[in-house]
Amino acid sequence: MEFNVKSGSPSKQRSACVVVGVFEPRRLAPAAEVLDKASGGHLSALLRRGDIEGKVGQTLLLHHVPNALAERVLLVGCGKEREVGDKEFQRIITTAVTHLNETGSMESVSYLTEISVKSRNLHWKVRHTVEATRDALHRTDQLKSKKDDLRRPLRKLTLMVPKRSDLTDGESAMREGMAIADGVMMARMLGDLPGNICTPSYLAKQARAMSKRYPALKVTIIEKAQMEKLGMGALLSVTAGSREAPKLIIAEYNGGKTKDKPIVLVGKGVTFDTGGISIKPSPTMDEMKYDMCGAASVLGALTACAELNLGCNVIGVIPTCENMPDGAATKPGDIVTSMSGQTIEVLNTDAEGRLILCDALTYSERFKPDVVIDIATLTGACVIALGQHASAVMGNHPPLVHDLLNAGKASGDRAWEMPLWDEYNEQLKSNFADIPNIAGREAGSITAACFLSRFTKKYHWAHMDIAGTAWVSGSKKGATGRPVPLLTQYLIDRCPEKGRRVTKKS
Repeated sequence: MEFNVKSGSPSKQRSACVVVGVFEPRRLAPAAEVLDKASGGHLSALLRRGDIEGKVGQTLLLHHVPNALAERVLLVGCGKEREVGDKEFQRIITTAVTHLNETGSMESVSYLTEISVKSRNLHWKVRHTVEATRDALHRTDQLKSKKDDLRRPLRKLTLMVPKRSDLTDGESAMREGMAIADGVMMARMLGDLPGNICTPSYLAKQARAMSKRYPALKVTIIEKAQMEKLGMGALLSVTAGSREAPKLIIAEYNGGKTKDKPIVLVGKGVTFDTGGISIKPSPTMDEMKYDMCGAASVLGALTACAELNLGCNVIGVIPTCENMPDGAATKPGDIVTSMSGQTIEVLNTDAEGRLILCDALTYSERFKPDVVIDIATLTGACVIALGQHASAVMGNHPPLVHDLLNAGKASGDRAWEMPLWDEYNEQLKSNFADIPNIAGREAGSITAACFLSRFTKKYHWAHMDIAGTAWVSGSKKGATGRPVPLLTQYLIDRCPEKGRRVTKKS
C-alpha cells in the first residue's frame, strides 16, 4: 500500500476517486463545497434529494461529476461536525477505505483529513488515516488455501493537506503512520499464527530476519543450556513440560549514542499456554496462542523504531516458551529458584507469565537501563477490571507511568493506571519459599505486578498488562497489535528522528 501527501483543489485531481465528507444533516465539508461549486451544484442537488444524510457509516459513490477530473467522487458521512472524536474519525476512514477497496478505486485521493477532530491536529489526522487505512485493509487469510482476492484493490492513497506549507508536517505524520502500521501488522501476524507454527524457535527466526533487514538491529538468542548456567530456574520451570526448546531473544536497536542508557522492552512470549498441570478449561483455549502478544508487541515496536530511524537505544528482551502438561512439568507446590536468587512457590502453574518475566527482568539489569517496560498478557483479572478498551499500567517510577499514559492518549491506544501499593504486597506470602506465584483472587492484576516488582529494585520500571487489549474474540477474532502504537509513541516522545529514511539491508 502506497501513501502520498499533497495539496490542491479536489476538482483538479486526476484519480480513480476523490473522497470528500458530508456532515449531518446534509451539509458538505469544505472540499465537497469546492467540488459542488465546480460542478454547478451537482452535489448539493443530491443532498437536497436525500441521497445521503451525512451519518457516520454512510457512503454515496458518484460517477462523472461535472467538471471534476476524477473518474468517481465518494461522499462519506462524517456525522455532526462538532462531535467527531477519535473513534468516529477512525470509523469514517475505515468506511471510506473499505468502500474504495471494494469498488475498484485503485488510486484515490482523500480530503477527509480536513475534518475537525476534537483536540487533534493535522499531524494526528494524517498519521491516523494511514494507521486506520492499513488496519481496514488487513487480511487474516495468510494460511487459507483459497483467498478471496479482489480484482482491483486499493493500492495508492493520496492524503490532502490544506496548504503547501503543511506538506512537511504531513509527510512526517505519514512516515510515522506507516512505521507504526508496519509494527502493528508484524504483531498481528505473529499473534494470529497458531501454536504449531509460531513456536519459540519461530519467534527467534523472525527476530533474526529483522536484524538482517535493519542494520541498527543486533539479535542474540540465548538457549536453554545458557539459561541453566544463568540460573533462570523460574523461566525453565514453565518450559519443563514442553518438547519445544525455550529461547531468550535479545534484540538491540542501536540508534543513539554509545553512552546513552537504553530503554528496555520485555515481552512475554508464551507461544501456547495450556495452563500446565493447572490446566485451563477447553472452551476458547485456542486463544492461548495469543499469550505471546507481549513478545509480538516488542518486535512490532522495534520494527517501527527501526523504520523511523529513531535516535535512541532500545533493547527488546523476549523470554519465549510453551506451557504444557507432561510428566516432567512443574507441579503445584514445587519451589524453584529464580535468577535473582529468590525462591518461588508455584501454587498455580497457569500463573506462568510472571515466572518467565521475573528472570527476564533480572537479566535486564546487565544493560544498566534508563527504564524497563514489560508488556504481557498477564491476568484475566485485568480483563474483568478494564475490559478490552484499556491496557493496565503500573510501576515503581511515577514519571515513567505518566509518560506511558500520555503516549496512550496521544496515540489513541489508551492505558489506565492501577495502584501498586505496599498493602497489596501483604497478599504475597508463602510458608515455604520467599514468595508464592499467586496471591488469591482479590486484585489479581495488581498482585501479579507486585510479584514482578520484587525483581525490579535496581531500575525504573513499568508493567503493562495487555490481557484485554491484545486480541478480540468472537466473529472478528484476531490480534489487535496493541500496544505497539502506545510504545512507538513513547519512543517518539523520547527519541528524536535521525533521518527521514532508514537504510535497509538488501
